[in-house]
Amino acid sequence: MKVYEGKDIRNVGLVGHLHCGKTSLTAGMLFASGSTNRLTRVDEGNTITDYDEEETARKITISTGLAAIEWQKQKINLLDTPGFNIFINETKASLVAADAALIVVDGVAGVEVQTEKVWSFAEEFGIPRAFLINKLDRERSSFERTLERIHATFGRSAVPIQLPIGSERDFKGVIDLVTMKAYTYSPDGNGKGVECEIPSDMNEAAQAAHEVLVEAAAEGDDELLEEFFAEGTLPIDHITRGIQEGIREKRLVPVLCASGLHNIGTDRILDFILEIFPSPLEKGEVKGRKITDLEHPAVFIYKTMADPFAGRVSYFKVMSGVLKTDAHLINAATGADERLAHIGVMFGKTIQPVTELHAGDLGAVAKLKESVTGQTLYEKSHAITYEPVVLPEPSIAFAIQAKTRQDEDRVGAAIYKIMEEDLSLRFGRDQRTQEFLLSGCGQQHVEIIVSRLKKRYQVDVALHSPKIPYRETIRGSADVQGRHKKQTGGHGQFGDCWIKMTPLERGKGFEFANETFGGSIPRNFIPAIEKGIIEASQNGYLAGCPMVDFKVVVYDGSYHDVDSSEMSFKMAARKAYRAAIAAAKPVLLEPIMKVEVQAPVEYAGDVMGDMNGRRGRVAGMDTKGVTQVVKAMVPMAEMLTYQNDLTSMTQGRATFSMEFDHYDYVPGLQAEKIIAAAKAARAGEVEEEE
Repeated sequence: MKVYEGKDIRNVGLVGHLHCGKTSLTAGMLFASGSTNRLTRVDEGNTITDYDEEETARKITISTGLAAIEWQKQKINLLDTPGFNIFINETKASLVAADAALIVVDGVAGVEVQTEKVWSFAEEFGIPRAFLINKLDRERSSFERTLERIHATFGRSAVPIQLPIGSERDFKGVIDLVTMKAYTYSPDGNGKGVECEIPSDMNEAAQAAHEVLVEAAAEGDDELLEEFFAEGTLPIDHITRGIQEGIREKRLVPVLCASGLHNIGTDRILDFILEIFPSPLEKGEVKGRKITDLEHPAVFIYKTMADPFAGRVSYFKVMSGVLKTDAHLINAATGADERLAHIGVMFGKTIQPVTELHAGDLGAVAKLKESVTGQTLYEKSHAITYEPVVLPEPSIAFAIQAKTRQDEDRVGAAIYKIMEEDLSLRFGRDQRTQEFLLSGCGQQHVEIIVSRLKKRYQVDVALHSPKIPYRETIRGSADVQGRHKKQTGGHGQFGDCWIKMTPLERGKGFEFANETFGGSIPRNFIPAIEKGIIEASQNGYLAGCPMVDFKVVVYDGSYHDVDSSEMSFKMAARKAYRAAIAAAKPVLLEPIMKVEVQAPVEYAGDVMGDMNGRRGRVAGMDTKGVTQVVKAMVPMAEMLTYQNDLTSMTQGRATFSMEFDHYDYVPGLQAEKIIAAAKAARAGEVEEEE
């Protein structure tokens, strides 16, 4: 791969809903450009950018694939991103490296859920975008119907710069509305358009669409607008300039058309990318530093791939300066000195070596010591830090258990390697239940991680629903005695204490106080009493759950000069604890989660009704445009299946986040079921031991 300057580079993210054809379009552009010698297909599992075993098996893009294309003596870095909702965070994290977004829309299905989401990502990053209506060779596809849906969802700023020639099975080419030339394609899918006359039956429609485009291109430029009013049209180079300015100012969104499967129109897409989309240098300054070769080198790591053989592969964008192979840069987060040996550009899973990369280019390097996704590397004495992408917290968690002792020893290290490339994962031990939890964006997401653990690292694990960390507390008070006396052949055991037990405010935990006087219990035995109560409280009373939010005061007791010991008073404290709990009205507590759901306004009623059915309390509602934000407090036990239920309820158009907020009483009926289940489980354990 040759070395290109920033002005000759385009970084484009292909984004859109699942199965809209992004990977097929990428394959078509690679073939049309000569980067590959045949047209690869998703259904055959041999595409360049979907190379992971899970992607091949499931026929979906899971992780962003990168391929560098040389076209018209310039370079295009294509980022083929996921469209499945549970992997959409990967798309957002990758778009930080793009300077433009090509939003692919299915010509049959039209605008879908993730189409709206990736549009919002492009808005958030402030990058230019264009629509590409794909799959126009399919039955029931329609360019006009899909364009209407785009207008209805995103506004009238979407303006066609191409029209399709033919429809459904007869789709065979495109009309370029800028040059007013037509191109047809051969059935062999070579991606090379043949210039021809505009079909006579399309002349009128093409001319009308051309006039709309010219007017839209002239609107934001006083000079072009004056020329348009004077001449009634604009020359080709002025139309192109107007479109370039329009997409940079976010007032014009071009609409193209193509078929990735039969490779129709892909060469025109490549031409459009070079002619219309901006180079990275046109972005100006980021964090006060220009994207130019004249600045000191700095790179931002936007993605990491954990390869079991090559090790950690870091994908980066050169934010400034010229990066040369074997360069030494400082990690802004850790201060570590990183040597970037053997830098290259990605072509699917292959790193093609280069000697240097210019400002704005995308590259990759293997085996950095400490640097991970979201971190900045800069030249010593010229520090700078670029902000990482903030992703939502995972929405579903599973308890994970190794199947063998060998797997248990390796599971943690293997998961952390996968977490380096997947920022949406969380892994750790729940201190309340002592289970290891693996959290992700959906059930299928976590299942894929489990599959990768087995295939990549030979670690076999099982998933099950996490335990609910119930707690127990008291509502009443008690004043009891705990007495332990045991006589043996030698020294006996004697401990005697009187305690008062009272409830505390929620969240206060446990308090202990000594109010004995007159030496009724020697001071050195008081810690043993406290320890005995703490140990006994870990096993609860009703369902074996830890006891919280209570206070114990030891105020009297007695001892024996010979037979009393720390163990004796610990046993006495345990007996006092059990007697006090039985008299102090014990109750169960459950964790309550703070939940925030974002859904289209039309689903707000369904969401709130469902919350009420989950014993939730709606705490508030906000409206943000066409999105309704519902805030509620819901028991954790009712949220274990919420991800799938919400997806079904809203056709995948809603998202949610939740975090622990507080503990509250479990209603009587639910408490009875939990206590009965706990007793049955304990009985089963006893039988197994016998």
